[in-house]
Amino acid sequence: MKLEEAKVKIKTLRGELERHNRLYYLEAKPEISDREYDRLMRELLDLEQVFPELITPDSPSRRVGGAPLKSFTTIEHKVPMLSLDNTYSREELEEFAKRVQKGLGGVAFTYFVEEKIDGVSIALVYEKGLLKLGATRGDGRYGDDITENIKTLSSIPLRLPAPGSNYRGPVPELLEVRGEAYISKDQFEKINKFKEAEGDELFANPRNACAGSLKLLDPKIVAKRKLSAFVHGLARYEGKKPPASQSEAMELLQELGFKVIPDARKCKDMSEVFEGIDAIEKKRLKLQHEIDGVVIKVDLFEDQKTLGMTSKSPRWMIAYKYAAEQAETVLEAIKVQVGRTGVLTPVAILKPVQLAGTTVSRASLHNQDEIERLDARVGDHVLIEKSGEIIPQVISVVQAKRKGNPLKFIFPKDCPVCGEKAGKYGDEVAVRCLNPLCPAQLKRALKHFAGREAMDIENLGVAIIDQLVDKDLVKDFADLYSLKQADLEGLERMGEKSAKNLIEGIALSKNRPLPQLIFGLGILDVGVHTAFILAQKFGSIEALSKVEPGDLEAVREVGPVTAESVAHFFRQESTRKLLAKLKGAGVQMDLVEKVAGNHPLRGKTIVLTGTLEKMERSEAETLLRKLGAHPSGNVSKKTDILVAGPGAGSKLAKAQELGITIWDEARLLQELAG
Repeated sequence: MKLEEAKVKIKTLRGELERHNRLYYLEAKPEISDREYDRLMRELLDLEQVFPELITPDSPSRRVGGAPLKSFTTIEHKVPMLSLDNTYSREELEEFAKRVQKGLGGVAFTYFVEEKIDGVSIALVYEKGLLKLGATRGDGRYGDDITENIKTLSSIPLRLPAPGSNYRGPVPELLEVRGEAYISKDQFEKINKFKEAEGDELFANPRNACAGSLKLLDPKIVAKRKLSAFVHGLARYEGKKPPASQSEAMELLQELGFKVIPDARKCKDMSEVFEGIDAIEKKRLKLQHEIDGVVIKVDLFEDQKTLGMTSKSPRWMIAYKYAAEQAETVLEAIKVQVGRTGVLTPVAILKPVQLAGTTVSRASLHNQDEIERLDARVGDHVLIEKSGEIIPQVISVVQAKRKGNPLKFIFPKDCPVCGEKAGKYGDEVAVRCLNPLCPAQLKRALKHFAGREAMDIENLGVAIIDQLVDKDLVKDFADLYSLKQADLEGLERMGEKSAKNLIEGIALSKNRPLPQLIFGLGILDVGVHTAFILAQKFGSIEALSKVEPGDLEAVREVGPVTAESVAHFFRQESTRKLLAKLKGAGVQMDLVEKVAGNHPLRGKTIVLTGTLEKMERSEAETLLRKLGAHPSGNVSKKTDILVAGPGAGSKLAKAQELGITIWDEARLLQELAG
């Protein structure tokens, strides 16, 4: 295909994809199947790969997610993202109305009432119509730059006006809107079904799932979660014809192509506000998005400005929260599941009961301490609740209905999956399987083992790991080294060349330095830095495996919890068998790089913040360790140097307050080279 033909075809495909995005996410009237949509997207991606000069920043292809990020940059909000005052009382709403009336000097005013979306607060900044920044709320003053993840949300326009909108007015030079990202109820159930099939811990509610998704460093995974977002506020507007009120702003944003909260309304007084609260509550269970109340705002921006704000929240708006949904039923059994992080989670098996429009037969008991607090026993009548939770919670036992003296539930001391010891680390509430090689944790463990800062096995991704485990080709780390090319060629999306490359990548990993092997083993509480310290101190896996907790505690930056984790790991028979297999496969267990003896940075605690432009942060931290420095993630009085790149936020401010030495990246590079 020639360039001119490609231009026409790409323009047509983009138009079709944007139209279907609008139909699906904004109008809820899809015309094609997900499979057909994916076919159109695949065709666009293939064309843009052949003709990269035709790629634009607002192409629908930008929504599939780019390369994984190394970290999030901290940004400062130009307009603080304040929290809301909450109330469950209509009397308090009346008091709010009186305060507003007094604050406005008795003049007439109107309210704007909308659903309170139970999601994750976000800020979106557009310059000359193009999306430039998507950020989390953070602490209200500082948040994280999650632009690459935000771009995967098809309900958020990449440029204004959005393709397909009928807006013909002026596009503001600068526009900042506030909104709420969320995951629909149907999509949430799909995600949890997948996690359950994987033996992973389930998300408790859509908000939890959404928050976790937005903080993932791989935008491609975020794209698969299919998040959406409503906008509900205007923070900054620079341009012609600015809206004068909340209601006008929402009309403008909808015309520009944003997804605004449905069924929002203007109300002339508090009686109409109450009518709105009741009307929204009646349809609450039928909504595809979670809400936990309504937000009441003074409509005119001039009135909002007059009322102002406290240090924590605006005086011109308040949230009215609905009461939680509850039901009583019988606790028929307690089952313990093992998640992919090894946590043992008790689940209440219930006599089916109707709650919030659905039939509930399972509920979370959270952990061992919660079961003891509730004194929950099989056969008890229990009260369950949904309070923004898709997974109901057992909140109390109806003691008056207890029959006889049922036995207390004894939490297992051994893992139900592998039979190894289960217990707690330090002050943890959770009981977990203490065997990181437990089959229930295998997929997560393999992903960690193959990671860049561990054994760095190129081309061993999640999709391949899933198949290797599911087909029983790999049952522990060492099995990777016995794989043959023929084993891999039978996997999905794995041809002869890909299989050959992966086998070569696995072979190369046999010669990784000792710190990477220690980190890759997945010992609880042992991060990259601790692994480096242990490697420098003991020199080999064999020596480390024989050390007692007391001797480990004597090592700098190794506390009693970490010492016990390391000692316990090496005491297990499963660990000894694994290490023997790894050694037999040819994995080197004593490759230690020497640390510089007299470098000026030796012994210094250094924190990196913001964006490094010349190297990745992990690379910089590795170089610092080799010079004998101690990279840290937190600023404290013990910090010697803070290296601040573009986007440095709260850590820089704290370092300045403490009088800590501050370098830029150029100074760091100079010292590393010196």
